[in-house]
Amino acid sequence: MGEASGRIQGDAHLFPVRVYWEDTDAGGIVYYANYLKFTERARSDMLRLLGIDQRAMLDADDGAMFAVRDVTVEYLSPARLDDDLVVRTRLIALKGATITLEQDVLRAETVLVHTRVRAAFIGLGGGPRRIPPDIRTAMAGLAARDGEEET
Repeated sequence: MGEASGRIQGDAHLFPVRVYWEDTDAGGIVYYANYLKFTERARSDMLRLLGIDQRAMLDADDGAMFAVRDVTVEYLSPARLDDDLVVRTRLIALKGATITLEQDVLRAETVLVHTRVRAAFIGLGGGPRRIPPDIRTAMAGLAARDGEEET
C-alpha cells in the first residue's frame, strides 16, 4: 500500500491540494468537474491512513470495492490557479453496505465547494456487500476521535 497524503485531525481527514494549470479553464478558474477528482483523491488517501488497502480488497478471492452511489455538490466560490486548498472529509453515516461522507474543499477557512457522497461496498460483479468488520472498525474509529489529533 502506498504512502498516504494528508492527516487525520479530530473527526476529519485533511487532504492538501494545489491548483495547477491542468485543473483550470482558460480564465484560471478550477473547472467544476475537477472538484470531484480532488474529493476522490482525498477519500482514497483517507482510507489509506485508516489502514484500509483498496488494492488488497480488489485482489482478494472475493474481491470488493467502494463505488460512489450518489453525490451532491454545492459550488459556493471558485478556486483559482496556484491556490492551496484542503479537502476536509468527515464520516457522516456508516451503515451495513454504505458510507456517507461530507467533503468540503476549503481555501484557508472558506468553504468553496461542499459535497455529500454516498459510497456502496460492492463485489466485483456489482452486487452490494456488507462492509467487513475490520473496515467498519477503522471507519468507526474516525467518527469516534472527538478532537484527538493524529499525524
